[in-house]
Amino acid sequence: MKMTFRWFGTKSDSVTLKQIRQIPGMTGIMGFLDYKAAGDVWSDEEIRAYVDEVHAAGLECEVIESVNVHEDIKMGVPPRDEYIRNYITTIRNLAKYGVKVIVYNFMPVFDWLRTDLNRVIPEDGSTSLYFDEAELGAMGPLDIVRKTAADSRGFSLPGWEPERMAELENTLEQYEGMTGDHLRKNFKYFLDAIMPVCEECGVTMACHPDDPAWPLFGLPRIVNSRADLEQIALLHDSPKNTLCLCTGSLGSNPDNDIPSIIRTLGAAGRIGCLHIRNIKHLGHHRFREASHLSSTGDLDMFEIVRAAHDACPDVYFRPDHGRMIWDETGRPGYGLYDRALGATYINGLWEAIDKLSR
Repeated sequence: MKMTFRWFGTKSDSVTLKQIRQIPGMTGIMGFLDYKAAGDVWSDEEIRAYVDEVHAAGLECEVIESVNVHEDIKMGVPPRDEYIRNYITTIRNLAKYGVKVIVYNFMPVFDWLRTDLNRVIPEDGSTSLYFDEAELGAMGPLDIVRKTAADSRGFSLPGWEPERMAELENTLEQYEGMTGDHLRKNFKYFLDAIMPVCEECGVTMACHPDDPAWPLFGLPRIVNSRADLEQIALLHDSPKNTLCLCTGSLGSNPDNDIPSIIRTLGAAGRIGCLHIRNIKHLGHHRFREASHLSSTGDLDMFEIVRAAHDACPDVYFRPDHGRMIWDETGRPGYGLYDRALGATYINGLWEAIDKLSR
């Protein structure tokens, strides 16, 4: 297991590499060029500058997140081949600088969705990301985009690129009538095109689940259950076609047995990395994100970490979304303090499980 931390870059993150390096057990970062629009090529120069900066801080940069897939690829419209060629160029460029895993998603339009980015937790006064489908009420997609932008505290948000959101109405119209099977067919087309390059370059693709794990605004969503994950693994049978097992995304649906999913997919070699966070269910399609400690949410972190230890011990981990605590200000979900606590907690579980298993 390698413990990592998401980092958005010097110009876009309230957390510094020096601070990340001081978290016990931290080996590297899961990187992200937050200014890159979906479909753009990540150039040699940009990647080199980012990776060199990370290495200079004494950290590894073997995982890159949010190399976002252009909507034309998901919709299967003619410009997709151009965007797939750009994606392949980015894969090759990242491989040159030691990147081994690329995290992406195939969610139509919305990368992830919350109805509140700063919901106060009554028990301790901290704030966290929150979702309540009832709060959507009469809000349409454009309304939730405006609210999310207003709540972001001026920071960019992964998957909510302004250029893409500006085309929202037109994009939603193009998705009308699309089924899950059609989206899955387009996904296979994408995988069939990039997998030979991934195998050649030694890069593993890790698909992130839908967040939350159910359909929204009538859009097809095909990555939210064990059956969905298994289908994706079969779309292109390659060890480089894997999943990013996000416990919070899958855990938003209490029907998902996260430890069991990890054991099944991990044993099959289909987990490329893990995002670990905790969820507190508050009702039907209503939840907030909790601290990583098992007792503060509804996910059993011990069983999750034990499943990973047993089934896929060599993958990359990172503590996912944290609360904002101790008067910290920063990008919602991506402060330093609570995620650092989460990393330490996960490392403690791992050490205990590892010693007990001997």
